[in-house]
Amino acid sequence: MKEFFNKFVGRRRSMDSASNSNKEDQLKRQVAALYGLYTGVMGAERVVLKAGKLGALDLMRSEFMPERVLALQKLVFEDPTVEKLPTFQEIPDILNEIEDELADLCARRTVEDRIEKKIAEKMEERHQEYIQEIRAQVLKEESDSNAENPQTLKKYAMLEKLESRKLTKSAMELLRPARLDEIVGQERAIEALRAKLASPYPQHLILYGPPGVGKTTAARLVLEEAKNLKTTPFPKDAPFVEADGTTLRWDPRDVTNPLLGSVHDPIYQGARRDLAETGVPEPKPGMVTDAHSGILFIDEIGEMDPMLQNKLLKVLEDKRVRFDSAYYDPSDPSVPKYIRKLFEEGAPADFVLIGATTRDAQDIMSAVRSRCAEIYFEPLAPKNIEEIVYNAAAKLGVIIEAEVPRLISEYTIEGRKAVNILADAYSLALLDKGHKTTDVTISAQNVYRVAQVSRLTPYVNLKASATAEVGKVFGLGVSGYLGSVLEIEAIAFATEKGRGNIRFNDTAGTMAKDSVFNAAAVVRKITGEDLANYDIHVNIIGGGRIDGPSAGTAILAAIISAITGRPIRQDVAVTGEVSIQGRVKAVGGVFEKAYGAKQAGIRIMIIPAENKVDIPEAHLGLDIRPIATVEEALAILLVDEQKSIA
Repeated sequence: MKEFFNKFVGRRRSMDSASNSNKEDQLKRQVAALYGLYTGVMGAERVVLKAGKLGALDLMRSEFMPERVLALQKLVFEDPTVEKLPTFQEIPDILNEIEDELADLCARRTVEDRIEKKIAEKMEERHQEYIQEIRAQVLKEESDSNAENPQTLKKYAMLEKLESRKLTKSAMELLRPARLDEIVGQERAIEALRAKLASPYPQHLILYGPPGVGKTTAARLVLEEAKNLKTTPFPKDAPFVEADGTTLRWDPRDVTNPLLGSVHDPIYQGARRDLAETGVPEPKPGMVTDAHSGILFIDEIGEMDPMLQNKLLKVLEDKRVRFDSAYYDPSDPSVPKYIRKLFEEGAPADFVLIGATTRDAQDIMSAVRSRCAEIYFEPLAPKNIEEIVYNAAAKLGVIIEAEVPRLISEYTIEGRKAVNILADAYSLALLDKGHKTTDVTISAQNVYRVAQVSRLTPYVNLKASATAEVGKVFGLGVSGYLGSVLEIEAIAFATEKGRGNIRFNDTAGTMAKDSVFNAAAVVRKITGEDLANYDIHVNIIGGGRIDGPSAGTAILAAIISAITGRPIRQDVAVTGEVSIQGRVKAVGGVFEKAYGAKQAGIRIMIIPAENKVDIPEAHLGLDIRPIATVEEALAILLVDEQKSIA
C-alpha cells in the first residue's frame, strides 16, 4: 500500500509540471487515482455500502468531476453534511486535503494490520493452551471413570439383578389403614389430632397410648389431609420424616448426629475429596432439616437421651440448626457457597414435632411436654379388635367364620397384633386349600393353630360372674395405658382375743400393705369388730403388684366380707383410696381401668366421686357409679346372702 501511495505522489508531481492545457485531464486522473487508492484501502463492497449510507452513490458514478470530488469528500471524511459542489479552482486544494487524510488512513491501517496479526497469533497460542487443558481434563475424567474393575462390575450387575426382582406387598402393608375412618376406636384422639394439626397454627404434639393402636398411621394420614386444606401452612409436598427414639443417641463429640446433623471435618471424618484436599469441612444436615415445612415424627420419644432432647428443644425455638467447626475459615475463597451459607446462617428446620410414646407422661422431660399439646390414644376394647379383624378380612378378600373375630380379640388388645394373627391364619388356610387363592375361608381352627404355634395365651380370662362370693372382690389396676382387674381375696379366722394378726403377700408392694392397715382401722369404725380378734390373710391372686393406694376400697370390702360372712357381687369392680375416716379418695388411671373392667366382663364400676369428671357416663357400656364413702361402696358390693345376681 505504501508503494502504491508513493507512485501516486510521484504521478501527482509529474502532473503539476505539465502544461495548463492538460490540467483538467490531470485532475480527472488524480481523482480516479484517489478513488482507486480509497477502494484499495477499504474494499469495493465497503465503499459501495458506505456511499449508499452517505448519499454519495450517484455522485460517485457521475461524469461531472466536481460531483465526483464531492462524493470523495463525503467518503473520505465520512461527513454526509457536505453538500457544496467545489469549483475547478477549489478542487486542487480539496484533493490535497483528501490525500493527507488518505495518508493518515493508510498509516492507521498499516498499524492496525500489524496489531491484528499479533492478536491473531496470541489468540491462536491461547487457543492451543485451552485445547491442551481440555485434553488433560478429559484424560483425567477418563482415568477416574476407569476405576471400575471386573469385581466391581460383577457386584454392580448383581445389584441390578436384585433390583429387578420384586415381591408383592407384605400383609401388614396391605392391611394398614389407608383412611382415617379405618382407624378403629380412636375417634376422640383423631378429632383432637385434626384440630391441632389442620389449623393455621399447628402445634407440636405428644401422643400417648399403648402400642398397636394407630398413633403413627393417624399422624401420617392427618398430615395428608392437612396438606389439602387452604387454612394450613403445610405445602403439597410437606414431608413426613420418621425417627425411632430408641436408636437416637447423643454423641458428645458431635461426630455423628442423624437427628440434628453434624460436620464432617476434612481430616478425620472423610469429607468430599475435593473439600478434603482444600481442608474445607462439610456440614451434613439431619432429619430436622429433612422435615422442614412438614412433620418430624419421633416414635418412643421418651427413650431419647435427655441431652439430645435439650438440643432438639433449641432447634424448636430457633427453627434452624447451627453448625460449627474449628476447620472452617470464613476468609477462605475455596469454601463453596452452600457450605458458607450453612456455617453462617445454619440449616432451616421449621417443622411440627410429633412424639409418640407408650410410657407415662411423667417419664417425658417437662421441658418437652411444656412445648407440646398432649393427646391420649385409648386402649382397644374387644369390639374394636373384632372390627379391625372384619376390616382386614375384607381387604384380604377372604371369608371368616363368625367365631374368628371374637377369638382373636381374646388373644390381644393391639390392632397390629390382631392383623398379624389373621394374616397367619390366612396363610394356614391357603396351605390347607393347596395355595388356591379363591374362596378362602379362615376358620376358628386356623386361629387356634396360630395360637399354639406362637404360644399365645388369652389376654384376659373372663372373670366376672353372676354368683356372689364371700371374701373375694375385684379391684382395678393400671399399668402404663392398660387397665386390668385384680382379684383380691381375704379369709378370717376367729382367734384368742387380742392375739390375731394380719398377713399380706409382700409381692403386692408397700402401698398395698398400707391399704390393708388403713382398711383395718375403718373396719372397726364401720362394723365395731376388732381385727385383733381375727387371723386374717389378704391375698392378691396372681401376685400382681399394686403401685398405688387405689386398692384400698377393694381390700376393705374383702376383709369385711370375710369377717361378716356377707358375699360380694362378682360383676362389680371397685377402685379408690380409703382414708382412715372412711372416705373414698380420688385415684389415677380411671379411664384405663374402665377398659380392664370391660374386658373382664364387669357390669358395674365403682369409682371415687372426685373422679366423676374423668370418665364419660356409661363409658364402654359400663354402669359407672361414683361414691364418696366406704358405706356407699359396701351398699353396692355386699349382698345379704350368697345368690345369683340378675
